[in-house]
Amino acid sequence: MVQTNLLQTPIDYLKGVGPNRADLLRQELGIHTYQDLLNLFPNRYLDRTRYYKINELQRNNAEVQVIGRVVHLKTVEHKGKKRLVATLRDETGEMELVWFRAHKWIRESLKINQPYVIFGKTNWFNGFSMAHPDMELLEDHKRSLQSGMQPVYPSTEKLANKGITNRVINKLLQQLFRETRGRFYETLPSDLLAELKLMPKSEAMINIHFPRNGELLARAQYRLKFEELFYIQLQLIARNLSNKKKIKGLPFEEVGEHFKNFYNDHLPFELTNAQKRVIREIRNDLGSHAQMNRLLQGDVGSGKTIVALMSMLLAVDNNYQACLVAPTEILAQQHYNGLSALLEGLHIGIRLLTGSTSRADRKEIHDGLKSGSLHILVGTHAVLEDKVKFKNLGLAIIDEQHRFGVAQRSKLWHKNHTPPHILVMTATPIPRTLAMSLYGDLDISVIDELPPGRKPIKTVHRYDANRLKVFAFIRDEIKKGRQIYVVYPLIEESEKLDYKDLMDGYASIEREFPRPDYQISVVHGRMKAEDKDYEMDRFLRGETQIMIATTVIEVGVNVPNASVMIIESAERFGLSQLHQLRGRVGRGAEQSFCILMTGHKLSNDSKTRLETMCATNDGFEIAEVDLRLRGPGDLMGTQQSGVLNLKVADIVKDNEILKAARYYAIRTLKDDPGLKQEKNRPVAYTYQQMAKHKNIWTYIS
Repeated sequence: MVQTNLLQTPIDYLKGVGPNRADLLRQELGIHTYQDLLNLFPNRYLDRTRYYKINELQRNNAEVQVIGRVVHLKTVEHKGKKRLVATLRDETGEMELVWFRAHKWIRESLKINQPYVIFGKTNWFNGFSMAHPDMELLEDHKRSLQSGMQPVYPSTEKLANKGITNRVINKLLQQLFRETRGRFYETLPSDLLAELKLMPKSEAMINIHFPRNGELLARAQYRLKFEELFYIQLQLIARNLSNKKKIKGLPFEEVGEHFKNFYNDHLPFELTNAQKRVIREIRNDLGSHAQMNRLLQGDVGSGKTIVALMSMLLAVDNNYQACLVAPTEILAQQHYNGLSALLEGLHIGIRLLTGSTSRADRKEIHDGLKSGSLHILVGTHAVLEDKVKFKNLGLAIIDEQHRFGVAQRSKLWHKNHTPPHILVMTATPIPRTLAMSLYGDLDISVIDELPPGRKPIKTVHRYDANRLKVFAFIRDEIKKGRQIYVVYPLIEESEKLDYKDLMDGYASIEREFPRPDYQISVVHGRMKAEDKDYEMDRFLRGETQIMIATTVIEVGVNVPNASVMIIESAERFGLSQLHQLRGRVGRGAEQSFCILMTGHKLSNDSKTRLETMCATNDGFEIAEVDLRLRGPGDLMGTQQSGVLNLKVADIVKDNEILKAARYYAIRTLKDDPGLKQEKNRPVAYTYQQMAKHKNIWTYIS
């Protein structure tokens, strides 16, 4: 087998590269070693399994392959521009080959009357021609590793301009396979290869770069996708198991008075079965003597706050403190208001800490945390500051996890001698495949039903031409005593444009809904925080019937009386944002509505988003469509996309392979937690290499 150290040879030493090309490959494609080049996988393949005769060519601009001899070469001048024209002949006819540049080099290198394999796109003008074809002498073509399915590699404009074409990369890979003899270290156990009928590693590497046919290519891709996902899952699952073993959790053995008292006498409504199930899962974790690391997913309005509160009460019952950290001040304030109302009369100390907390209040909070008289702290990033010290923090809850980095999560870990239990909450439903990859090291709980009595929100799509009917509908709802949101898109590059949209909209609504019969609130990003709060407060108290806003109201406003959400220019929003905005209504017992307003010109993706919104209220279904449309990197933002820089697998298209990879990773670690068995030697070796490198494909060969 090829020694790993041969693959770590700098790319400069590969025959055909040299210092200049090496610099370009490093800068443009991040190729530093033989290994990096080996793992530059093709984007797509051209089918070169067929050789056409000239009389079989069709006038369809297809890419074709022809065998023939160059019998004549001439330079043609037209309007001061020169082109080189060759006549290619086979036994059935003739066609022209044309070059608009590099004439001298082509003239010198072309061999007249020698058989060539020509590949390129055909054009028809009084006969067939092909511009700048790929050309290879037939005898070289037969000798090379050339395959029927021609790989097309990722490239850049700079590489193409410097002559490092797809053909050059192809030649370099052929050279690499010669030097390594195409034999690579096997990374998967033989029983797994046999059980899943997977192609061996060396065969897969040859067939992903030089597949003889479509079937071998498909098998090579499956094998390498499985391997990539298997090792990502192995890493995540091993981390989870090791944390449970190594990190002793704070034992919450009591289900004490606070919890029981709240459950029996203070619960504002009957818990759903999903909430009960999730609380049981959390209680089991907290009582297991291992540290809890759990992700709680629940759609907008599914009742995560009650679950969070009851988990915090378990901490307080066991003489520990709890904290809840939210990404924005508005959201932290909303959590604090909601929890304070629920805890009324329960004699539990709860405070709010944000960037705008006064110095005097800060001092009180710091003293209360140190003495232990303050049981629950709700706040923003301010909670993570080093000077915020707890007497004994037992449970840390992070809301909207994707807005916090790993470094911030680890700050909470160090707030106690023994790391606190961690509960991560999100109202952004994460598709199952993505959750398995991003949060595979966390246990996952899902609240998948809404509280009883909640009516599903009716969503409709209306064009701008129907605006008068929409206004009439708003009037009817206001007569019933309901309130209305009208939201305009926020596009960061152009604050001026957003502001103009919003102010134009405000003017037209003011004309239709004049004072004193109607009162209108306006909230946008240019306003001072206190002005925003004042306007939101007026709406909350019912002093205004219509709230015109940008997306600042996406999180953190809870107005049960608001029953209509109108989203202007809805085609300019992403799916998850539309779903979050819709979740601002439907919080009371009355029927609520969401109206998506757009112009007539819509892209296919926009149509899909609008149709999805009208068809379902299920956040998980919406998230799956969003994942298909946008891809994992965009969906999770840059913080989380590192783990998803996949080379061959695609989390959206390959979710069946992902499920299989996760199943076999769990089984492998269950049967052999230390990877000590002889059959798992390749896995143990590859896993050790993983510890040294960040990128899976740096070590996977």
